[in-house]
Amino acid sequence: MKILFISLGCDKNLVDTEKMLGILVQRGFSITDDEQEADAVVVNTCCFINDAKQESINTLLEMAQLRQNNSVKALIAAGCLAQRYREEIQREIPEVDAILGTTAIDAIADALDDVFSGKSKNYLEDVNRNLAHTNNLRKRIVTTGGHYAYLKVAEGCDKHCSYCIIPKVRGNYRSVPMEDLVQEAQKLVASGVKELILVAQETTLYGVDLYGEKRLPELLRRLCAITGLYWIRLLYCYPEEITDELIETIKSEPKVCNYLDIPIQHASNTILKRMGRRTDQNRLVKIIAKLRKQIPDICLRTTLITGFPGETPEDHIALIQFVDEMEFDRLGVFCYSQEEDTPAALFENQIDEEVKLERREELMELQQEIAFEKAQDAIGSTFLVMVEGSVPEEHVYVARSYKDAPNVDGYVFIQTGRELMTGDFVRVRITNAHRYDLIGEIEDEFAE
Repeated sequence: MKILFISLGCDKNLVDTEKMLGILVQRGFSITDDEQEADAVVVNTCCFINDAKQESINTLLEMAQLRQNNSVKALIAAGCLAQRYREEIQREIPEVDAILGTTAIDAIADALDDVFSGKSKNYLEDVNRNLAHTNNLRKRIVTTGGHYAYLKVAEGCDKHCSYCIIPKVRGNYRSVPMEDLVQEAQKLVASGVKELILVAQETTLYGVDLYGEKRLPELLRRLCAITGLYWIRLLYCYPEEITDELIETIKSEPKVCNYLDIPIQHASNTILKRMGRRTDQNRLVKIIAKLRKQIPDICLRTTLITGFPGETPEDHIALIQFVDEMEFDRLGVFCYSQEEDTPAALFENQIDEEVKLERREELMELQQEIAFEKAQDAIGSTFLVMVEGSVPEEHVYVARSYKDAPNVDGYVFIQTGRELMTGDFVRVRITNAHRYDLIGEIEDEFAE
């Protein structure tokens, strides 16, 4: 049987997809990206914000047409949307044969076997299910090209921010045992992965539930010991949980990129409190200053939410001023999404969509100016970069530096007649800059 697998949403969801692909291949299924030859379709859905929810629904509806005309024999909805809206999906999209919850990914092959044999049933486990069931060391099919991979170190979240649905669909914070992570990382590196990107809903809290204390620095040191691994990148580090030990580990371990994604969401103390965030503007300023003092070349990325209920023009101005003063290297802005079953959905003074978009645009225009200036400042610098691909007709290679996480940051374009391979590391001197991207030329020596 040939399975078409569609993965939507975040990189954490992608890890689940890759593990399900591995399970399917081990059970004798084959994978296709052609819906015309697929016997079944699995859609791993997302529901974090309204846009993601709508994309998941539209994809399910599109695949339902294939199921309705018998082009495929099975349609399975998996992931967050399936977990959260299972009853609505079954009622409104009857072509969906089975629902696979967020903690039931290890049942994907059984679910398909059931549908094919005519005894379809849903697989919905407790969202707080022990991770030993879903984070086993089965084969994983890496879909990112093979030179980098995401390593999901934990599941769920205990923060319960007022706007966020994640604890309801992903459960409480549960760390993956360190031994399992190290073994998974070793297998990934042995298969050719050179960069590991650590992800979780909150990476910085890794280990608190299993070991009674934060163990991310220890995990990083153990991963750094893996031969053949070049880079380790950290995403989703909550600022209030960044410790001196973590800073020192990033500073002292050459394989750990001097890069931190620290989602702050806002800078107005009033809005931060309404969001349920556990920090304030003063503490944000202090941790950013500490990071830059201890690691002068650190690249800081953050995400913001604009248009949160009750956000006044003064709150927005405070955020604008904060962004202007902090000069983040990378920054993304989301308009607040009113998600049902969250406290914020019931808050008074919801903001009009037009106002949200105007405020987002203002923030992004400011960040563009900051990013362009930083790109210009990089001219003349030399970076170690990893080759991502090429534009053959232009003799141009596309690469990333330590400052660039895949799919969310910029690129370094290298024009050369030399033949490079995806995953190669080379040193590049920056000769020009274009918006968010850099242009460079290879120095004489390849990186060790």
